[in-house]
Amino acid sequence: MPRILSEADVADFRERLCGAAERLFAERGPDAVTMRQLAAELGVSPMTPYRYFQDKDDILAAVRTNGFDRFAETLEQARERAKGARAKGAAVGEAYVNFAFEHPHTYKLMFDLNQPHEGEYPELVRAARRARETMTGWVEDLIAEGVMAGDPEEIGLMFWSAVHGPVVLELAGKLPPGTAKRLQHTLATTLRKGLRPEA
Repeated sequence: MPRILSEADVADFRERLCGAAERLFAERGPDAVTMRQLAAELGVSPMTPYRYFQDKDDILAAVRTNGFDRFAETLEQARERAKGARAKGAAVGEAYVNFAFEHPHTYKLMFDLNQPHEGEYPELVRAARRARETMTGWVEDLIAEGVMAGDPEEIGLMFWSAVHGPVVLELAGKLPPGTAKRLQHTLATTLRKGLRPEA
């Protein structure tokens, strides 16, 4: 008779399984990873992961949800700690690049992967929306202080797109180390100058 698992047991196994899955998904691509391989990574029977997740897509959604939440929390904390709109914008930009290079597997799964039927995972949708909102908050700070003018969502998307490119290129070895961080600083400065409110 299998032992009854406590909530802590369940949470611990789910976390360990998601950790192994994140690495394997990022290294091989989700399609090349099987539930049997995930079980083998943790030294459990092939059927054990099914006690915690419905299928591989369910695991992938959980991994990505966790990634988006960690990413959003990192950027939210950076914005919170900084004093003044300019400092907040700089802190968020730096936190963005740092997160990508400290958690490359997570970043790759969050942004470089299109998961079919994403809408079937409400927690993933919520976490992705939270991460997206971090791209507008610091812009709203700058607009409120009169440093910048425009639609905060559009400006946030411009910044996000402009920073994501160098990050992905550097992670792929196509740009020298440190380039993404340098370009992020240049992009932020240029954006502020170009979007100054008219006198």
